[in-house]
Amino acid sequence: MSFMKEFREFAMRGNVVDLAIGVIIGAAFGKIVSSLVADIIMPPLGLLIGGVDFKQFSWVIREAQGTVPAVVMKYGIFIQNIFDFIIVALAIFCAITFMNKMRRKKEDVPAAPPKPTAEEILLMEIRDLLKEQQTPKF
Repeated sequence: MSFMKEFREFAMRGNVVDLAIGVIIGAAFGKIVSSLVADIIMPPLGLLIGGVDFKQFSWVIREAQGTVPAVVMKYGIFIQNIFDFIIVALAIFCAITFMNKMRRKKEDVPAAPPKPTAEEILLMEIRDLLKEQQTPKF
């Protein structure tokens, strides 16, 4: 089997295609969450703590010297990314919980018992006849 044919079979398997779709949707979802945190959640939160923008929170480790730029630790952006992560994790948790509930509902419905085969029916009749013969009649 040629390398290209083997790769094509691998790439066209359902799991790989599903994974690719999940990554693409996840990237788009990540942009939405980032916008939600940066544009919707953080401004009111910054207002509550005194009108400060979280992106501006930083700690200058070393000042700029001539052409050498300053070394800055931007912990405000890190805090914003933590909010992003929490929202994404919460959304994934809710989606998985919903999917598990739907799966449980499908599993809870009992399947109808299969009809007995002709052989099983014959064996049940023989069993019933043997029981009748063994019980004393008064």
